[in-house]
Amino acid sequence: MTLQIRLAIGRGFTAQLPRVKERLMSDLLVIEFPSEAKAEGVREMLLAMQKEYLIELGDAVIAVKEANGRIKLNQLLQPVAQGAVSGALWGSLIGLLFMMPLAGAALGAASGALGGKLADLGINDEFMRQAARTLQSGNAALFLLIRKMTTDKVLAALRGVGGTVMRSSFDETKEKALQAALADVRAARAEAGV
Repeated sequence: MTLQIRLAIGRGFTAQLPRVKERLMSDLLVIEFPSEAKAEGVREMLLAMQKEYLIELGDAVIAVKEANGRIKLNQLLQPVAQGAVSGALWGSLIGLLFMMPLAGAALGAASGALGGKLADLGINDEFMRQAARTLQSGNAALFLLIRKMTTDKVLAALRGVGGTVMRSSFDETKEKALQAALADVRAARAEAGV
């Protein structure tokens, strides 16, 4: 679909401009696993599928409930740390212009960290901590923000990995198909010859 714009220059000129892609709603999926290693394995598999354009993830975070009840979040991107490093670099370069590279690095790191904190996109950290409180000690939850996916191929890849759907914004039929694929451990083992 294109948008036509008419400019009043000379004899009427019409330009065809592509429409800005509409923002699509993302789906939230939370899967509980018996260990952090199992959750990390599934996350790595999904990231590999993303490289094949079978799924597009907005965020993929693992939350682990430790024995003392503390919730640890294992995020792919650390925007605060990345912002601080980037800010320190740029601050040093700008500080060199004014013969104050250390002050520039410190100011740049602080502003970069603040910018990273404000730009933390994806799933809300407090929501993840709250949802992970229901986990048993030692269990992990994989939080996925799915922008789009080729459902049949992703479900086939998830077949038999185990895990339980804790929360989902999928419709009922898609959620049941996902739960069936995750729980299909016996069929996956039979195919593998175990």
